[in-house]
Amino acid sequence: MKISIYMYRVFSLCLILLTFSACEKELTELNQNPNGIDPATANPNMIMPIVLGGAAQNYLGLGYGNIAGVVQHTQKDGWFDGHNQYNWNAQDWTGWFGLLRNNKLMYERAVELDWEFHQGVALTMKSFIFGAITDLWGDAPYSDALQGDEGSLRFEYPVFDSQETIYNGIIEDLKAAAALFANADNTGINSSNDLYYNGDIKNWERFANSLLLRYYMRISGKNPSLAQSGIEAIYQTGNYLQSADQDATLPYTGQGSDVWPTEYSGDSGSNFRRLKPCQTLIDQLTSTADPRLEVWIDPVHCQWVEDESLTDEVDPFIRKNGVIMEGIAAMEDVEYIDAIAQGDIFTRRYNPNLTAASLNDAVYVGLPAGLQQPSSYNLNPTPGQSVENQHVSQLSEMYREGGGDLLRARLISAAEVHFILAEAALNGWSVGDAAAHYQNGVKASLETWEVGDQYDDFIANVSFDGTLEQIIQQKWVASWTAATEAWFDFRRTGLPALTAGPAAAQPVLPVRFNYGTDELNNNETNALEAVSRLEITDYSGARGKDSQWSKPWLLQGTGKPW
Repeated sequence: MKISIYMYRVFSLCLILLTFSACEKELTELNQNPNGIDPATANPNMIMPIVLGGAAQNYLGLGYGNIAGVVQHTQKDGWFDGHNQYNWNAQDWTGWFGLLRNNKLMYERAVELDWEFHQGVALTMKSFIFGAITDLWGDAPYSDALQGDEGSLRFEYPVFDSQETIYNGIIEDLKAAAALFANADNTGINSSNDLYYNGDIKNWERFANSLLLRYYMRISGKNPSLAQSGIEAIYQTGNYLQSADQDATLPYTGQGSDVWPTEYSGDSGSNFRRLKPCQTLIDQLTSTADPRLEVWIDPVHCQWVEDESLTDEVDPFIRKNGVIMEGIAAMEDVEYIDAIAQGDIFTRRYNPNLTAASLNDAVYVGLPAGLQQPSSYNLNPTPGQSVENQHVSQLSEMYREGGGDLLRARLISAAEVHFILAEAALNGWSVGDAAAHYQNGVKASLETWEVGDQYDDFIANVSFDGTLEQIIQQKWVASWTAATEAWFDFRRTGLPALTAGPAAAQPVLPVRFNYGTDELNNNETNALEAVSRLEITDYSGARGKDSQWSKPWLLQGTGKPW
């Protein structure tokens, strides 16, 4: 398993197919591939880890990246324009379509070999990847996509299908995938190349059906009858993710280049140091005594302490175990970590009657959303990126590592599925009890983060109150490191009630990606036709219809999220 996770990169170097395009010149070059790989005889098992690994890493890059900033799981105090303030450039989807080309080959070869399991995997991943594309951008090439080898100008410049068409296609492909898994045997399976489930056919069937639940709920605001009937049918089968050990995940081993995105490199401007928890998330976790807080986030290294006897506004230097460290206003984070591990406590004191600064003196402190100068927050004595902000929490130490048991790209979880069913039950659909599904969602998330033994105590703090707000709130928390789904829920429901920060590019959260410049330049007619179908809003701004604040079909006419 571990070998396969990082070996898929080796395979991808060998498979020129990632650069497969509609261009006849490139097709000729492909046929002259010096590595000698013939698409006509390619083994689906060798293609599978490329698709599975690439899709999972792309998805993590979204949910642990700028989208985590949108939904206020995290903020950055360096290189923060996109993460905190939504100042996004055009977004390219080439990487996603590269995966789809390899996935198409895997499917075609599986059909030729009559390998039903591999066909099901390919249809599931096609749905997941096209789902990401239409979720993020809106209309996109679908029916005409991936057919550049047909030698037609139509396929070289594919039309953009409507978002509605794409979602309908995704649903049909997932139904077909689930049927294939239901009838598949072990023919052709090499379990080590299945990076998610090690060739477990039943878990793949659960995965496909769980994605169906996701996309039925996604379109519920536009086609509620289809969503209801689809979700009810899957619920009756019981073939969906029900426990955390069935989650669709890609583990990070820390070997070679297979490392977590914020692995600490030791440089002063590391990705780990820049990324901070958002105060919005910390407020939620602390107010409910959530046991996941201590798994995800560390206490501040130096805590502010109120002291009305202090003659200065604030201590000029830090205190170690209550004693001023003369001349030392801050330390490196590694120095703090070593000293705190030995039991030392670091503080700075302030007199609230003398200082005009509004200081956060909690044990866990996050960055508020959308600050103008986030590195200066909480009276940081060392603003910038050279030294950490000692008065703001860092993420947990595990996020410094390259790999670990909890460091996984999470494509879909049992927790998400239970929250979907809780919402469906709240709608009055025939899927069981809303409270039971809500509780199962909370429990599954705690088990995912290895704090399931604290469920009984925690659920008393968040007992179900019968509202959609609470279901989505806990679903939002459970989407940590997979925040893409939380963003899509926010767009669909307006929940949680997130507010853009003071320095945000617009006073509301964005709802889509801008189309990439390659599409607008090279497939201009079809791309502009897709842009024309977007709904301009009061917040679309200078970009006009192709703005991150313009609404695609999915949101048009729903009044959501704003």
